[in-house]
Amino acid sequence: MLRVCSVTDLDDRKPVAFEVGDEPTPVLLVRDGDTVHALRDLCTHAEVALSEGEVTRKGVECWLHGSCFDLRTGRPSSPPATEPVDVFAVELRGDDVYVDVATTTN
Repeated sequence: MLRVCSVTDLDDRKPVAFEVGDEPTPVLLVRDGDTVHALRDLCTHAEVALSEGEVTRKGVECWLHGSCFDLRTGRPSSPPATEPVDVFAVELRGDDVYVDVATTTN
């Protein structure tokens, strides 16, 4: 687990991009109330940054073609994407946000 930021650095339901680790992994963080989600910041369809999109009730929407990815599972809920994005484990320690980019779930 690597410290990425403080919870106070994240606005509710606003995507934020970070580079995490020694061999930087592009990570998208989204705060949703008391929960923080971490996904690979790369659309599986067009390979563009998801952090440039919007968070909707369905998840994070890719700005280029409109694919939407679930914040918890990384699975796409709308085309043209068919493959999920990697989801990383998040741990909150006080106000600090830690992400494990070595292990993905989805």
